[in-house]
Formats: sequence, C-alpha cells, structure tokens
Amino acid sequence: MRTPALPQRHFSRRNFVQAAVGGLALAAAPGFAAGLLETKPARPLVFAHRGASALRPEHTLASYAKAILDGADYVEPDLVATHDGILVARHESNLIDTTDVARRPEFASRRGKKLVDGEWHEGWFVDDFTLAELKTLRAIERLPKVRTGNTLYDGQFQIPTWEEIIDFVAAQSAASGRIIGLVPELKSSTYFRDAGLALEDRFLSTMLAHEYTRRAPIEIQSFEVANLKYLREKLGRRANVRLMQLVVGGEVRPMDVVKAGGKLTFGQMTTPAGLRDIAAYADVVAPPTRGVIPLGADQRLAAPTTIVDDAHQAGLLLHTWTFRPENRFLAADFRDGNGENARNEAGSVAEMRRYIETGLDGFFSDDPGLGRIAAG
Repeated sequence: MRTPALPQRHFSRRNFVQAAVGGLALAAAPGFAAGLLETKPARPLVFAHRGASALRPEHTLASYAKAILDGADYVEPDLVATHDGILVARHESNLIDTTDVARRPEFASRRGKKLVDGEWHEGWFVDDFTLAELKTLRAIERLPKVRTGNTLYDGQFQIPTWEEIIDFVAAQSAASGRIIGLVPELKSSTYFRDAGLALEDRFLSTMLAHEYTRRAPIEIQSFEVANLKYLREKLGRRANVRLMQLVVGGEVRPMDVVKAGGKLTFGQMTTPAGLRDIAAYADVVAPPTRGVIPLGADQRLAAPTTIVDDAHQAGLLLHTWTFRPENRFLAADFRDGNGENARNEAGSVAEMRRYIETGLDGFFSDDPGLGRIAAG
C-alpha cells in the first residue's frame, strides 16, 4: 500500500522564528506550569524514565529526544557529580555499565572499589573524573542482552550535564510548542556529600539561573529525606516545583537516616502516619509499582494495597516507578509467548492501565510512548 503523502509545510527563517517566539511566549505565560502541576491531574502524568530508555541508551540527549517526541510529560535526569563538581546525568556513580570506560586504556588505573549507599561496587566512578575527562567517554546500553536494538547506538553519545539537559529541553519545548517538565533525581546525596561534592546547592544554582527551569514544571526526587527538607527550606512553595519522596518497602532505611544513626524505615514512611509526615516537606510519594499492586506467588497481580488512597488522604500525589515493556519485567498476567526479552507492547499497555485504575497520579515508564497510550 502506498503511504499517503503528508501535508507539506514550507520551512523558512520566519517559520523558525515564529515557532521559537511561540515557545518563549508560552514559557512567559502566567499559567506556564499549571497544566502539569494541577493538584489532581486530569490524567496520569507520564514520566520518561531516564528518557525513552527502552528505545535509546539511557540518560543521553537521544533518549530524552525520543521521549519528548513520543509524548512524555516529563523527562528524568538522574544527577551525580564529577570530580570538579559538575552535575551530569548517570543513574549511579559507577560508570561501568553505561559507558565505554572499561575499554579505555588511558583510564585503566582509575578502576577501584567504593562503598556507595551501603553497598560495595567495583568499577570506575564519576567523582574520580573531571567533566573534560568524562566527555571523552561515550554512552553504551545498560541491558545489551535485553535491549539489543539499543546497542546500535553504543559509542554515539556523550554524557550530558544538568545544564545541557535544561538547554535541550527548553529548545525542544520551544520547537514543539508544548511545556515539557523535568523530574531530576539527586542520586546518593550522602555519598557525594561525604566526598565533598554535595549536590543540592550545585543543583539549585543551575536550576535557578536558567529561565526555563525558573518557570517549567520541576519535580525533584530523592530516596533520602534530609536533602528534600533542605530543598523545601531553600525553595519554599514555588508554583512550578514539587518535591517527590521516593520510597521502597520493608525495613530498609534512607541512607541519610542510616548515616545519622536514625531508625526510620521506608516501611514506616509508607504507613498513613508516615505519609502525613512526608506531606510536611514533600508533595509526592513515589513507591515502586509492586508497592501499589503486589505480585502473588504465581507472579500475577494480587489485590491493590491502600497506598494510593492513603497518600491522597495525607494530601500527597502518588507517582509510581517503573514500567518496562519487555516480558521479563511484566506481571505474568500480561506476558506473551515470545520470550522473556521480547517487547510486549500490548501487555505493557494493559499492565499500566490496570495500575492507572487504582487512581495513581503519574508513573515512570521506560517507553513513554506506550505510557502515553495507556494514560490516554
């Protein structure tokens, strides 16, 4: 079948300027962030987990670009610090799984072992590299046996800085004529503070210096507590900013609580009383998906927990993480017979819709295009 011709639009300098000015005008409007920061959004927000990480190597501008093209409301940069104090996007301090550093003989002597967030890791660590050195590395796919298509992009992209990501998202917003939020996570705050590279003020200085992030919707995430309280003190209740407390279950404690000798566990934080405590300094609680609907012994979805309703009763929004489109990551209800590493788009959409029925306010997805289909 012949593909129908698309309507042609003449491109000129005038068209470009009009599009750019339209984006700037949108950014300057009083209600700039309002649509994405409604108290109760009309539909769940779609957060691009590390960008469109199911389709491009994570935390690259290519991954963020694909996520924006596919309709993500927000893109997520996880932020860590270089030796010279520049924030860059990596999921953790260890570079071994997401860059080609292991194949770079000039950095062989940098390999080491460090205690990060209570666990020992061996590899190459971002805080041992200056930004200039880090920029010589190239991103690779974290899950090459699962996301084989992403390996075609290995070696093509640099590690972006927080400032570069803001510039990029601002440009994409101006080009597309829609507001794109940012949902940065401050990774391993205690680790970087102990290394003399505290993240919070570095993060704030860049965020508050940029016109886009002074107005665009921002949700700042952390598994720690003290840094979110510090950010609340510094930022107050800004119209475009939310703070998101990430949680897991059980007897695990936030790392800053461990460091301070405290006893507070994530399990306690997700009780009704604990959620009310979170609401004193944060706007959103974010449990893992299986904390919203757990898996039974048969790996199928069991009955939902009460955490969505409990969060709403406490005055919090609830966002959950993370949906992934491959069979190996889906509940058994939604898998097909094509192998554990196969993409299963229909199953992924069906799983997300089941979770949306619980009333959650947003969710993270490795494939935000599928998330957009599920959310409507």
